Amino acid sequence: MWIIETSNLCKRFGDFVAVSDVSFKVKDGEIFGFLGPNGAGKTTTINILCTLLTPTSGRAKVAGYDVAKNPNEVRECIGVIPQEVVLENALTARENLEFYARLYHIPKKESDESIVKLLKLVDLSEWTNSVVETFSGGMKRRLEIAKAFLHNPKVIFMDEPTLGLDPQTRRHIWEYIKTLNSEKNVTIFITTHYLEEADFLCNRVAIIDKGKVQAMNTPARLKENLVKGNIIDLHVEAGRDKFVKYLQGCGLNPELRNSNTVRILVSNGKRIVPQLFRDAEKMKIEILSIAMHEPSLEDVFIHYTGKAIRDEADGSAAKRIMGMFRR
Repeated sequence: MWIIETSNLCKRFGDFVAVSDVSFKVKDGEIFGFLGPNGAGKTTTINILCTLLTPTSGRAKVAGYDVAKNPNEVRECIGVIPQEVVLENALTARENLEFYARLYHIPKKESDESIVKLLKLVDLSEWTNSVVETFSGGMKRRLEIAKAFLHNPKVIFMDEPTLGLDPQTRRHIWEYIKTLNSEKNVTIFITTHYLEEADFLCNRVAIIDKGKVQAMNTPARLKENLVKGNIIDLHVEAGRDKFVKYLQGCGLNPELRNSNTVRILVSNGKRIVPQLFRDAEKMKIEILSIAMHEPSLEDVFIHYTGKAIRDEADGSAAKRIMGMFRR
């Protein structure tokens, strides 16, 4: 049932603790999102799972194999889709996949059949014999995805699979990932800066920060656990501190988002907003603007890390993985 298991996983680099007591399990066949700001520990965790780093303590298994004791077996059953496209531009789509198939010693008859099916699944059949350097960014990404599925891995690690693509192409890539996940029954471990991507694709999400898993659940449950209702952002200048004390007195637990914005989590925003305006007017406090929305995965992320994921310029975990393989 569990395709990835970590238990009290720790990794130290001298006095620096990159991963601290991380434990989680990923179900066979699910799409699992791994989210965290810079320095959170996600790259280190992924490198351990891909056998590129040895844990200082704790254990990790992929497809039943211990990553420290059976690294070769683990590598045989995983695939990696790096953030940076790694294709031979001078070769055709078919030739790229044929070359990759040889690296994995896939019999020619088997690889020929798989190549036809995969190119069809990612809508590249028409460009089977076209040179990759003529492909758009979205087409190259689709070919990368087909390549990763070619040797029938049990687990695929995807790092920012749609970074830099336009919204329409990104949405198409999501559909391809969903289809391949379903048809191939492969587990996908994904990192992404697009939280709507994680919301759309992932069965479950883990948020890691400061080397520890801070929260893990389905996107829907994470949002429900944050607040069953609405998030209200109030822009108040003069009298902000006075208004914050008033909100605290009402049991609303306000958060200061910046120098002038106060956030509150409420169960029924439509009922509370008019009252807020009436009370602010009585206190001679002007509410300059107000915004209300239901909780998003980004709100959850900010709640646990204190940062917006789009503010992060996280390095590519899989890019580093591929670079280490090349060495």
